[in-house]
Amino acid sequence: MLDINLLRRDLAGVVAQLQRRKHPQPFLDLALYTALEAERKQIQTATEQLQARRNAASKQIGQRKGRGEDVAELMAEMSGIGVDLKAGAERLEAIQAELQAMLMALPNLPQPGVPDGGDETANVEQRRWGAPRAFDFTPRDHVDVGAPLGLDAATGALLSGSRFTFLRGPAARLHRALAQFMLDVQTLEHGYTECYTPYIVNREILEGTSQLPKFKDDMFWVYRGRGPGDAATGGGDEAQAEQYLISTSEIPLTNTVRGQILEAAALPIKLTAHSPCFRSEAGSAGRDTRGMIRQHQFDKVEMVQVVAPEHSDAALEQMVGHAEAILQRLELPYRVVLLCAGDMGFGAARTYDLEVWLPAQNTYREISSCSNCEAFQARRMQARWRAPSGRTEFVHTLNGSGLAVGRALVAVLENHQQADGSVAVPAALRPYLGGLERLRP
Repeated sequence: MLDINLLRRDLAGVVAQLQRRKHPQPFLDLALYTALEAERKQIQTATEQLQARRNAASKQIGQRKGRGEDVAELMAEMSGIGVDLKAGAERLEAIQAELQAMLMALPNLPQPGVPDGGDETANVEQRRWGAPRAFDFTPRDHVDVGAPLGLDAATGALLSGSRFTFLRGPAARLHRALAQFMLDVQTLEHGYTECYTPYIVNREILEGTSQLPKFKDDMFWVYRGRGPGDAATGGGDEAQAEQYLISTSEIPLTNTVRGQILEAAALPIKLTAHSPCFRSEAGSAGRDTRGMIRQHQFDKVEMVQVVAPEHSDAALEQMVGHAEAILQRLELPYRVVLLCAGDMGFGAARTYDLEVWLPAQNTYREISSCSNCEAFQARRMQARWRAPSGRTEFVHTLNGSGLAVGRALVAVLENHQQADGSVAVPAALRPYLGGLERLRP
């Protein structure tokens, strides 16, 4: 969430930064915001005047009573002032709620170094690692390579519908090995604390990391039965959705510091978790419907850092390196791109995507996204730290995939496939697969 004082100090500057995100509709209703702010100031000024008059009248009442004089007129005035103050307080509360709702709908502002642009075509490549493999046969996609190894889309669809995949045998072992390998690297080598998080969270937790209210339709809601007419019996509506399945473990990990004032010695906080992620993907119909590229349920090893503001830019670069290390150990070619303002996530001020090479698609596809959210999430969560000066300030929060497990499985199957249908196991994964050097149908 943006600081409302920033809007009050430099509204034009905020609007200009929001416009860099190239959204088809303005994020901020300027006319409504200006009207609400003007009314807020008017009510606050009137309230101060009424309070001053009430104080003066109260003093006069005491003086008149001391002299034995009639105070009925002043008492009536005091009663009227009380009515006006109550009405003003109620209207001010309503205005503050409207302003808060407007703030919750505003995305983070791009950092100055973020390139302009409206979509991925304006993203700026930073570097590449590894050369795409030259195959002496026509490479197959991960569905064809993975099916004999236990990648079973048909059973996934039978159990849960489209965009769910059932894994068995070698494919399931590979999936587990990838997650364990990623966790070990992030914890043992990069200094993250391993966590196990709930997969269901409350509404305010999602508001803290900015998934709500903006991305409500992309979440899976969890309903609680409440008797006749509720969701459990076929009725129910959004008002009953008290909890949600997480779309990333960034959500619970980041919210572990909500409502806290952290001491400087506690920073940086570095957390990681392996979890399933649930996304309804409401706005992505028809995209990547084949295979495991875009699923309603997928696994991810997430990295989260909570740092002092002056260290967040360096922490972002570090996190990108932590994600790159996984790809390099898996011997997967990739590139790093800096996202333009219009392609960044809602809460991000700066984002790097790591894109892995997929031979069957002859292109790079996202496998990790690392973002510096600065104080945007912390302000929503009321997460602060005590600076050396003694003042409390909002922390900066960062998150990144280290990595998306399903997409890593896709990349391993496609990049390390062999002509005979087997898949060469990268050396880094062999200890997690009992020393296997090949996965065979």
